[in-house]
Amino acid sequence: MRSYALLLKTRELAQYLVEKRKTLDFSKPSYFVERQDSEEIRQRILSISYSDWKKMGFSKGTLHYMKKNAEADKPFTLNTHVRERLEMWEGCKLWFKGQLC
Repeated sequence: MRSYALLLKTRELAQYLVEKRKTLDFSKPSYFVERQDSEEIRQRILSISYSDWKKMGFSKGTLHYMKKNAEADKPFTLNTHVRERLEMWEGCKLWFKGQLC
């Protein structure tokens, strides 16, 4: 994230030097990034058993890396198809206990 901001400021300086820009702003840019890794998502990932995850059609490795990311204190993202499956996880817990989703 920091390197991206540095790249933007470097580009802005270069444009100023070749006179494509008339002003130069040295203030720190403010960015808003929507995070996918809320505490609720982290807890949901950590509560999934490997056998139930496998029944949903995903590999053990996918859940392993999701759990590894959820345990770390760093932001992470999820692929769309994994996020969709994770969102339906709460409803499908009953299915694994012999009831329907």
